Amino acid sequence: MENRHAKVQKKSIGGRCTFTNPGYGRLNKYLLTLLDYCFTFLKIHTMSQVASYLNFTSSTEEAFQFYKTVFNPAYELQIMRYGDVPDDGSGQQLPEEVKNLVMHTMLPILDNSHILMGSDVPAFTGTKVVEGNNVNIMLMPDTREEADRLFEALSAGGEVEQAMQDMFWGDYYGAFADKFGIHWMINVAGH
Repeated sequence: MENRHAKVQKKSIGGRCTFTNPGYGRLNKYLLTLLDYCFTFLKIHTMSQVASYLNFTSSTEEAFQFYKTVFNPAYELQIMRYGDVPDDGSGQQLPEEVKNLVMHTMLPILDNSHILMGSDVPAFTGTKVVEGNNVNIMLMPDTREEADRLFEALSAGGEVEQAMQDMFWGDYYGAFADKFGIHWMINVAGH
């Protein structure tokens, strides 16, 4: 992926995107592409971080507008919508009622020491948002070695959703639910 913002140190991270309906696999690719887009708006230094990822059925924009008033009124939310997904040439179309839903957004809080991220998870994705899977803990270690160590230790006895691997957007990413049902995402920014 061409780095259009070479002066901005980016950390891009992936949302929990396990789509089970055939024909919507391209959303995996584009849901994660938007992360590059989102992090070009934050100047995040290369250091380990933790973010909270919040999933909603359809109220992400409303929730993040509210959180913005509480934590960071001056911040201009950057929102990528499902309708922003480029056509992959397969002829598959998103349902009209989904196109304006939020695919990804983020809000730095507490003087940029923590990041809230979020997305709407419409029914067609095959994932039902319920209390327990609507929040993910995002770990952003500095190295692949630390990412692998965290992934192996935390996912033991749990359910792997995405094994740690190089992703097309240039980062090293994985996701899982631990043996207690807590959802984790791990991402190392590409260098």
